Amino acid sequence: MKLATDAEVEDFRAAFAAFLDEHLPSEAEAVPRPRSSADVPPWARRWQRRLFDAGWLVPGNPPEYGGRCATLPQQLAHLEELSRRRIYQSFNPQGIGIIAASVLTFGTEEQKRDWAVPILRGDMTAALGMSEPGAGSDLAGLRTRAVLDGDAFVVNGQKVWTSGAHHADVLLTFVRTDPDAPKHKGISVLLIPTAAEGVVRRPFGSIASPDDLDFNEVFFTDVRVPAKNLIGELNKGWTVAHGSLGHERTLLWLSFAERMEDILRDAPSDQEWYATLRMDLQALRLLGYRQLGPDRDAAELSVLKLLGSEAVQRAGLHALEERGAEALAHPASTAPPNHMSVDLFTSSWFERYARSFAGTIAGGTSEIQRNIIAERLLGLPRR
Repeated sequence: MKLATDAEVEDFRAAFAAFLDEHLPSEAEAVPRPRSSADVPPWARRWQRRLFDAGWLVPGNPPEYGGRCATLPQQLAHLEELSRRRIYQSFNPQGIGIIAASVLTFGTEEQKRDWAVPILRGDMTAALGMSEPGAGSDLAGLRTRAVLDGDAFVVNGQKVWTSGAHHADVLLTFVRTDPDAPKHKGISVLLIPTAAEGVVRRPFGSIASPDDLDFNEVFFTDVRVPAKNLIGELNKGWTVAHGSLGHERTLLWLSFAERMEDILRDAPSDQEWYATLRMDLQALRLLGYRQLGPDRDAAELSVLKLLGSEAVQRAGLHALEERGAEALAHPASTAPPNHMSVDLFTSSWFERYARSFAGTIAGGTSEIQRNIIAERLLGLPRR
């Protein structure tokens, strides 16, 4: 069997490549890693707007939302071309991939106009407020409260691990609006401007780099949020959560495949573990391509998430062990740093391995993915 895309997909890929050849800004040639996942410099905002106007930002969207109604294979070709050239789709990936996508799926026409379009065009940035100190993987255990008071919700509580919050203009925030309902119910979703009175953001470093300030604690104290900022139905936030994570996971496997390629590019091919990781990569790609067909199963995305995130972690560990103490300072690749993801090629192997743990947590932990696989794919009973 030969796996290949059809002429329509390759024509789509060629058209996007031609657009990049003509319009990619010179600033993109040697830009360092953004300070956070919502830190978008002026030139990158202009570039994102150009992509939006040309329909190349999120090709799967209709034209009025920065796309051209592309099929999943065409969307994959789009991301592969970005990957090949080491170009970020956006400096605010969760803004376009999760927050704007969720507003387009669950929001009103007014919300799409006032929030989704500005985020997609780079006029504002967004972050995702899900995790809490006592409710990380267990979203249903969240405690941040929102009480309806006239035409506004009053929000009190705390979020944590909120990537890019200190640079974001708005937070897609999951709150409890019915404390008496079963914990999977009674959750709602609000768009909360970070400039609102009572919102405090405190960035902190990661295990990989204490100076890498992307994570945030976010505190809400009597924050008044207009009721019109409710995304989806009141107390139906669990549905929005599944949709949000679905947007995140659809082609997430491709980023794991890219990271494995980066590691294997510099790995010694005479090691036994090299063959195992190469097979992991091939399995990941084949399972990913399977999801491009008409019979794709959302639960199977958990297999891709689990395989991809843990394979990257294994690959990073082997690369780390291979180099010993040298891994603390050795650049992760000899590739020239003349592209937008330069951080991948200037980090030590230790930093890259430490960052791999985030892949097994963000978007749903490995434990959560195993539960989904057991219950929805294998039909095993709940414990």
